[in-house]
Amino acid sequence: MHTRVRPAPEKAPTRPIHHVALATLLATVATGAAGQEHHPMPAEHAQQQENSNREAEHRRHQSGHGAHHNPHGMKHAFDDAERWSQVFDDPERDAWQKPGEVVSLMDVGEGMTVVDLGAGTGYFLGHLAAAVGPQGEVVGLDVEPSMIEFVRQRAEREGWSNVTARVIPADDPELDAQSVDRILVVNTWHHLGDRPAYAARLAAALRPGGEIFVVDYEPDSPHGPPRQFKLPAAQIVAELEQRGALSAELIDETLPQQFVVRARLRGPGGGDGDGDGDGD
Repeated sequence: MHTRVRPAPEKAPTRPIHHVALATLLATVATGAAGQEHHPMPAEHAQQQENSNREAEHRRHQSGHGAHHNPHGMKHAFDDAERWSQVFDDPERDAWQKPGEVVSLMDVGEGMTVVDLGAGTGYFLGHLAAAVGPQGEVVGLDVEPSMIEFVRQRAEREGWSNVTARVIPADDPELDAQSVDRILVVNTWHHLGDRPAYAARLAAALRPGGEIFVVDYEPDSPHGPPRQFKLPAAQIVAELEQRGALSAELIDETLPQQFVVRARLRGPGGGDGDGDGDGD
């Protein structure tokens, strides 16, 4: 597996999209406050109004589903899975999200149990299902019930017999101790509230050799959430490591507007210290 550490490079902008739902807790940033009446405006005020609309959208969803669990994370309401599938599963997404590369970075082996945290409409699930093979298991987690129902129907339709999906609360992945080999968190980390506490819960769920992969937007990307909600890779590394159970690092990749952080358990049995980190 490619593990070379490198500083986050400048990335070329591409078409924006968000993988996750983690529904009202997580998701894509709207460009204007939904339901507000639109009036023509002078061109010189257009950018100012767009910024104002984004702030209003953020405030409007502070009291939405899951907001009381994550007072510092970004929230956005979206419970129409059919509608959001047209965005999350747009075929053009493959060109910059590079799901094949992401799964390759995860070094997923046959028979593993892999979690997709913030599964949304299941964009990554088919890739992960193929990687773990018929003896493995892929678990899609999301706080939005409509997304989970969509994923269940999609899994049946696509023949993903090794995929399950379930609704979770906003502040807890509800994973059993030492039950999973890999956890994938795409375009989701910046939406969580108490991230160090959440990282500790994820760490407790890892088996020896288990790893967490956080994929998120470069802070200088023109796409994704407003800049104040974009997190630099160094901050995510620090949040993953804060409770002491994990060792995290930025790893090399070719995603045009995102970075990938990998976290491993510290000490024997993990990928840090005396562990081999191979997950085999």
